[in-house]
Amino acid sequence: MKTEPPINLKLFEMLVCPLTKGPLRHDPKKNELISPQANLAYPIRDGVPIMLIEEARSLKEKEAE
Repeated sequence: MKTEPPINLKLFEMLVCPLTKGPLRHDPKKNELISPQANLAYPIRDGVPIMLIEEARSLKEKEAE
């Protein structure tokens, strides 16, 4: 089982959602940064947050199910 490197917490404190400029929260189970305002989840790959809107997963998909 491959484990992801931990996210740098100092880096995380400086990040905001690129769409809303609002705060993010870390979801360690899914290894994502969540933007509640934008309803987006940004992936973290190899310990690096991918802060591109086109790479984000929509959280609204859960609501539609």
